[in-house]
This record gives sequence, C-alpha cells and structure tokens, in this order.
Amino acid sequence: MKRLFIALFLTGCAACAPRLYPSQIEIPESYLYAGAFRQDSLPGSCEWWKIFEDPVLDTLMVRALANNRDLAVAFSRVEQARHQIAVARAAFLPAFDVGAAASGSGGAESRDTEKYAIDGSMSWEVSLFGALRNSTRAARAELLSSEWAMRGAMLSLTAEVATTYFQLLGYRRNLDIAERSYALRRESAALIDSMFRYGMASGVALQQARSLVYSAAADIPTCRRSIIQMQLTLCTLLGVPPQRTVVPEGAMPLQEDVRLYDIPVGLPSGLLERRPDIMEAAYNMEAAAYKARCARSVRFPSIALTATGGVAGTALKDLTSGKPWVWSAAGRLTQPLFAFGRLKRSEQIAVELYNQQLYTYEQTVLEAFADVEEVLSGIETYRVQMLRQQQLVRANERISRMNRELYRNGLSAYLDVLDAERELYASQMQLVEIVVQQHLNYVNLCKALGGGW
Repeated sequence: MKRLFIALFLTGCAACAPRLYPSQIEIPESYLYAGAFRQDSLPGSCEWWKIFEDPVLDTLMVRALANNRDLAVAFSRVEQARHQIAVARAAFLPAFDVGAAASGSGGAESRDTEKYAIDGSMSWEVSLFGALRNSTRAARAELLSSEWAMRGAMLSLTAEVATTYFQLLGYRRNLDIAERSYALRRESAALIDSMFRYGMASGVALQQARSLVYSAAADIPTCRRSIIQMQLTLCTLLGVPPQRTVVPEGAMPLQEDVRLYDIPVGLPSGLLERRPDIMEAAYNMEAAAYKARCARSVRFPSIALTATGGVAGTALKDLTSGKPWVWSAAGRLTQPLFAFGRLKRSEQIAVELYNQQLYTYEQTVLEAFADVEEVLSGIETYRVQMLRQQQLVRANERISRMNRELYRNGLSAYLDVLDAERELYASQMQLVEIVVQQHLNYVNLCKALGGGW
C-alpha cells in the first residue's frame, strides 16, 4: 500500500506540469554591420555616457538618476514585488487566530446563564503538488522582471537625457551660425546699400542682400525657441522645476568631428543576458510558466488541517481557575471532482498567458537584434556622410568668398553671391544636423546594447 501511494504521488507530480513550449528564436553568430566595432565579450558597466568625456553630461546624469520621478516609481515597483514573495509564501503556510467570546441568556421562567471562552485556532492547507513552490518561484520571477524593468527605466532615462543634451548643443550651434551669418549679411547689405547710393549697384541687388539678412534673422528666434524647449525638457528629466538655463552657456560646444568611439558590441548571444527589455520579457515568461503549473496543481488533491483549543466557563474566574484545556483537530483530503470545466479552463487560460509572454519575448529579441543592426549601419553611413558634408561646407565657403570678390570687382552678378550664400548657410545647418545625429547614433547604440559595456 505504501509503495502504491508513493507511485501515485510521483505520477501526480509528473502530471502537474502542463505542456509549455520553449522559445524557438534563432540567434545569429555575429552582427551584420559591426564593421570596425569589436565583437568580443562585454565587461559590465552602466555609466555608458562616459565615452563622450563631457563633465556637463556626467553631472546631468547624476541629477537625473537621483531625482527623476518615473525612476522612483520603478524602484517602488521593485519593492512591491519583493513584498509579494512573502505574500505568496504566506498563502501556503499555517494561519493562527485567537479570539475571546462572551454570551448570556435568560428569561422569566429560566435562570440567567453566562458563558465565557478564550480559544485559538490553526488552519493549514498542505501543498502536495508544488503549488507553494511554483507560486513562490512565480513571485521571484516577477521580482526579477521588475528589477530589469527598473534597469530599463534607468537606461531609457539616461538615453533621453543624452539625446536632449546633444540636441540642445545642436540648436546652440545653429544659433551661432545664424547669428554670425546675420552679422556678415548685415555688413554685406550695408555695403550694397552704399554702392546703390552711388549708382554702383542695382536696386535688385540691394533687395537680394536684404533678403539674405531677413532669412538669417528669421532663423534666430526659431533656434532660441528650440533651445528653450530643450532646457525645459531637461528640467523635467532631472526632476527639477523649470529653469532658464539648466545647461550653462559655457558648456562644451558640439564637436563637428565625431570620432569613431571604441565600443565593443559583443556577440548577439550576449545581448540576451544584458538588455533590460529582453530580460524583463524572459522573467515575465518564466513567471507565467510557474503560474500555469500552479493552475494545474489546483486540479489535484489537497490536504487541509485544522485545530482549535482553549478554555471556557460560566464565569470570568473560570478562565483562570486551572481547568483543563479543550482542544480538537481534524484533517481532510479533498479531490476536485466536477466543477463544470472551471479548473481545466483556468489552466488553459494560464497556458495561453504563458504563450503570450513567450511570443512577446521572441518579438522583443527580434526587435533588439534589429535595433543594434540599424544603429551600427547608421553609424557607418553617417560617418561617411559627415565627411562628405564637411568637404561640401569647405567648398561652399570658398565659393562664397570668391563670388563676393568677383562681385566687388564687377565681374559677377549679385545673384551669384546670393546663391553661394544660401548654399553655404544650408550646408552648415545640414552639417550640424548630421553631427547631432551621429552623436545620437552612439547614444542609441549604447541603449540598444543594454547600456554600456
């Protein structure tokens, strides 16, 4: 009989595991567009922004990590998940209660009676088929998921701070170009105006010179408005009230020659263990698997133990008179028999929830690989584009200078000067945009890799 019970128990334990399929993602051996980036192993680090060697950016990161409210919410969710583990364990441990009662009864033809009692009780539902183990493991998986979600929030926050910071530097650079162009064009317009008064320039040339002045003047408030917006965005990210200047004017200017930073991108297989959104999805999938097993264990027998004990009497003094304790205990084995399919359907729901988490995990992995490849390809193509754009700016500077000299010597029309100035101004603005985007590419690369190395 004992062997039969053990065999039935082991059979029941084996049957408690529902059929759950693992992930089927194919992991590539290397990145397609790694190019000059090293694909060796990545040492752990989270201060990825140090590659830019910008003390102002370092200060902003420290303030954001200390004060951002969204990050504080993520920390709170981790603590909530940590407490949830104790709740999950307590649900399968004995529960103890104590109580005191007093009652009285009487009537016209009966004697008044009083009853007093102090008793305690214990109840315990014994987990036979892994319900306690699976419930606790599910809670721990959810804790790990919330911890990785917190890391993801930190990574997103720091990436957003860096993005806003470099965009701010870009707008400041645009403002500097617009103000310098405005000053130079005013001088040129003043010269044309003087030449017009002496009959050495036409009215058309004068109006064309003024249009250049107005064009640069119109861009100045646009750049200033964008700078203000970036400053306010940084204040929100840093968790401080709006300020006029959160980044001082003397901050490091935008470098127009972005070097190729030595960033080891690692292997694609390593991305699965370091990117926060992937790890969060993995632990969500693990928690769903344990919950599905819990749903299966409900369909198997359970043992409930109860016990009570205490003292009672017809007077308060009887409670302390040394009378013997009265106690009772009982045990019950319960096997769910028929619930109109509720238990089976609950298990099937839990299995489908696992499948949803599985598909979410696989989609997250695919998107992570695509993110890294997209940024790697962007860094290489933007690097070439930046070099070509720098050459274009230098060529336009020479063309503009030569056209101004030709016009002053009467060998060229002012329309040629106008076109050269416009081309130079547009190419300078476009170069700033490319440089900012290249900085953002490195920010996005660090974010796509999971935050540093």
